[in-house]
Amino acid sequence: MTIMSEAMTDAKTEAKNEAKNEHEQKPATGIKLTERQQRARRARSIAIAVSLGVLVVLFYIVTLVKGPAVLVRPL
Repeated sequence: MTIMSEAMTDAKTEAKNEAKNEHEQKPATGIKLTERQQRARRARSIAIAVSLGVLVVLFYIVTLVKGPAVLVRPL
């Protein structure tokens, strides 16, 4: 290895170690949701997923019903 590549490798290693140390030193910050809020979030997520699934199925059924007529339209 050349001197330059060794210096670059050392700098990368030091940067990783500093980032790791900074991450370990920071206390956990943020908002802690209550059990009720977590349940509400999960219920909303499930409702959105079900709605999206219904929409996909609806589009699929409409496409099957219309068949190739979907492509026949005036320009």
